Amino acid sequence: MIYLQLFLEFLKIGLFTFGGGYAMIPLVKEIVLKYNWLSETQFLNMIGVSEVTPGPIAINMATYIGSTQAGIGGAAIATLGVILPSFLIMLLISIILKRFMKNKYVQSALSGIKGVAIALICSSAITLFADVLFPYTVNGGSITFNPSFTAIKIFVLIVAGYFLLKIVLKKKPGPIAIIIMSAIIGLMVNYF
Repeated sequence: MIYLQLFLEFLKIGLFTFGGGYAMIPLVKEIVLKYNWLSETQFLNMIGVSEVTPGPIAINMATYIGSTQAGIGGAAIATLGVILPSFLIMLLISIILKRFMKNKYVQSALSGIKGVAIALICSSAITLFADVLFPYTVNGGSITFNPSFTAIKIFVLIVAGYFLLKIVLKKKPGPIAIIIMSAIIGLMVNYF
């Protein structure tokens, strides 16, 4: 039963999300919390791990969540569910792309999809920023904000480190340098 549930839920995510893995984050979060597969904190940690591990974030998230729920089989089923729609759609598009790419209706649809993808990615970024730096709890009708001063300190140090690297290197630092710097800052803040 869990295999079917994992497959169908990640199939829906793969089928109805445009714009890549970051656009999938709100849908994955909704499903993960709906089924209590992970807590909100575990979900945020999983995103961080998915970011720094090789491969697309959507596949990493599906694999991780599947493995937590049903081991290696769950990881394979969830991963298959999330990639199957993209694979089939790209296969179909590659077959008919040349015929329809110049069609004004196809161009209009793609323009609309780009806008939605941008909105979903921005929504994910804002939600992650708020959830990590300013988590809150809801008790009855009242909301209590619990700012994470450690996370805020780490965020400020990473931004400062980014600009320091940019000045020292005289160019924008690459993602690997930022990931390494962030890991070092996180270790320093939490253990020293």
